[in-house]
Amino acid sequence: MTLESWLVYLLLVTVATATPGPAVLFVVSISTGYGWRTALFSALGNISGLFCLGIVAVTGLGTILKTSAFVFGCFKYVGAIYLIYLGVRLLSRKEQADHGVEALKARTGISPGRVFCQAFGVALSNPKAIMFLTALFPQFLLVDLPLVPQFFRLIVTLMAFSFSFLMLYALVAHKACAWLQGAGRKTLVNRASGSVFVGFGVLLAGSSNR
Repeated sequence: MTLESWLVYLLLVTVATATPGPAVLFVVSISTGYGWRTALFSALGNISGLFCLGIVAVTGLGTILKTSAFVFGCFKYVGAIYLIYLGVRLLSRKEQADHGVEALKARTGISPGRVFCQAFGVALSNPKAIMFLTALFPQFLLVDLPLVPQFFRLIVTLMAFSFSFLMLYALVAHKACAWLQGAGRKTLVNRASGSVFVGFGVLLAGSSNR
């Protein structure tokens, strides 16, 4: 890959990973509710999902999603239902005002494995992400060179950028926690986040593979 092509890829990856979406929204909700250390597992779950999406994209399954309305529809509705489910959970979460150490203990009572799995699910929930990678990767793969090392360089770069931006969002959200000490403000954030998740789900359900 030429230097010019590499810089173009870095620019595209920067825009794609820095733009807020379901993954950013999820990591922010985890960071404000349970702290940035717990949000770390959300970022790890997301980049693990990205790795799987990358494999799907380069093995030809992404092309199937693009050409088969039935397969795309199956992925689309499963993803939409999952996003709406997460949104409803946030909308129904009840918060209490923080009161020192006891409140901190209460907020850390969530399994890192659960956060990881939920973030992994968020990453896999959008079939359009697979289609994006299916269109992106071939532009930067040279057919006369071994494909596996090239793929790993592209996907690891994407994962590194995604992890960095997600943790940046998580740290900023964590710093804002002082403003969110009141239960009313936390509930407001949960409702806003939940509504956006539901909105993402509805938009995904109405999308097409064109």
